[in-house]
Amino acid sequence: MTMPTRSKQAIRHGQVVSVIAGVLLAAVSVTPAYASTVRDQQWYLDAMQADQMWKTSTGKGVTVAVIDSGVRDDIPDLRGQVLPGKNYSRYPGDEHSDYDGHGTSMAVMIAGTGAKGRVTGSYGLAPGAKILPIRVPDFIERSRPDTDGNPDDYPTFMAKAIRYAADSDAQVINISLASTAHSLQLTDAVAYALAKGKLIFAGVGNDGAGLNKLEYPAATPGVVGVGAIDKNLKVTKESQHGPQVDLVAPGADMVAACLGGTELCKTHGTSDATAIASASAALIWSKHPNWTNNQVLRVMLNTASKPKNGKERTDYLGYGTVRPRIALTNPGDPGPADVYPLPDFKHAAHSSSGGSASASPKPESQPSAAASNANDDQTVWIFAGVGIVVLTGAVLVGGAVRKRRRAASADRRDSNYGGRP
Repeated sequence: MTMPTRSKQAIRHGQVVSVIAGVLLAAVSVTPAYASTVRDQQWYLDAMQADQMWKTSTGKGVTVAVIDSGVRDDIPDLRGQVLPGKNYSRYPGDEHSDYDGHGTSMAVMIAGTGAKGRVTGSYGLAPGAKILPIRVPDFIERSRPDTDGNPDDYPTFMAKAIRYAADSDAQVINISLASTAHSLQLTDAVAYALAKGKLIFAGVGNDGAGLNKLEYPAATPGVVGVGAIDKNLKVTKESQHGPQVDLVAPGADMVAACLGGTELCKTHGTSDATAIASASAALIWSKHPNWTNNQVLRVMLNTASKPKNGKERTDYLGYGTVRPRIALTNPGDPGPADVYPLPDFKHAAHSSSGGSASASPKPESQPSAAASNANDDQTVWIFAGVGIVVLTGAVLVGGAVRKRRRAASADRRDSNYGGRP
């Protein structure tokens, strides 16, 4: 089953209220009242020093493909940011229609401009970037008897979407979706996109407190698997762990514009973290337009926060938390333009037949920590003059159309990165 890798809560009258997940959020006619501006509640932008980074780069000139449920191009914070894209779904509308709201939320976290207004406007981490929407079918749609789809064809449409993005002008591909289904077709599509100079970020999934099975495309060789951390820089309980985790990013208490109801939601999950990672890549690529995908990713890995114990990576943190501010100010040597920096992709290519990457799960890169090494000692994330508004309330229940796995973000295993993201 395909899962959007985040959960959503609507914000109303300064509080969080439960809403039922469906094709769209249930409409709420009451205009929300805010104790502070939406921007004040976007703690992760303050922690990442977004205002300072935007003096150097906003992501201008970079396009991020969002493979998801569609992206509405008429909401204020995304107006003028969304390009013509591709629609593989049979729901009414096109790629500028969002049958679930998930894709629009991801696009806002990447490229929201705050155009809705000083109080209610929300920002993405890369407000100068453009969004290429690619709408793919959801589980219910693919399971309908009057279509050619079936519950197992997730890799098929995902491969088509990745190839479309690879042939487009987008440099970054954001996939905040996950499924245990995978295939050689999907793996080949990822290899094709990397050969075309793209970077692919995908959420590792939100079942870290449950079965924690490998999910794709995050576990596909060459894809940058992204996990979620909270404001204390601790991996959230829901964020899955294993060799598929390459980076982590903020993914708890995320506040941004959304569809339906109050048009403002608090969300959490590896979906959100993936959007932040994709936006980070856009910021770096915008400043260094002549770098290749390999160099952008290498700098992201080299500048990520590391555990204090000196490990290169762990199965909970990957190589660390994304820190675009460091990559923008002190990127270091971006390294060779034609060498992909993640070892799993090289391993898969060498172990495959016919030059096609293997569909097997990512191998553990070396050196690494076993998943049981759950308490790496790391330095504290210090906030300097950051005002944080903590929102409380009930979480939404799973909807009929797309089940939203979730667990409350809390202290988890690996904690306290060195420095701010």
